[in-house]
Amino acid sequence: MLKFAVFVSGGGTDLQSIIDAKNEGKINGEIALVLSNRQKAYGLQRAKDAGIETTVVKKDDALIVKMLKERNIDFIVLAGYLAILTDELIDAYPNKIMNIHPSLIPSGMHVHEAVLQRGAKVSGATVHFVSNIVDGGPIIKQVACDISDLDTAEDIQKRVLEIEHKLLPEVVGLYCDNKI
Repeated sequence: MLKFAVFVSGGGTDLQSIIDAKNEGKINGEIALVLSNRQKAYGLQRAKDAGIETTVVKKDDALIVKMLKERNIDFIVLAGYLAILTDELIDAYPNKIMNIHPSLIPSGMHVHEAVLQRGAKVSGATVHFVSNIVDGGPIIKQVACDISDLDTAEDIQKRVLEIEHKLLPEVVGLYCDNKI
């Protein structure tokens, strides 16, 4: 069984979708650590409520790599982690860090506002591997949705978040089953 870490910066709704999928038997892996770069991230409380180890580390990827290696972490899931990873961390986990992006890459509330202003009729979410190029790693899976009936960035964000909460656990499950 693969062990993975989830990195969060905020409310942790994507993390909760992974926890729920794990509890429902849809993910054959262990969430061994939830890491945040923000002390007050509610995602940390979600992890604690689920009995998952948590930690807060700000801007110290050498320490993060050390902690991950000590816990035998196989891969990393960025679930609303609002920090750019350094080459040190990316190089320590090549093609083993996945990120959920709230748009159809290559195109997130700034992303949703841009989608609205451009008059786009579809949006969606993308899970991709992290590379040394921000949002430039190989795409694992994308899901699109019709947004032609929506008038605000907040409504677009809500619809895309619904997709994220299905897509991310699905991809994590596939990865744990060695299907990616």
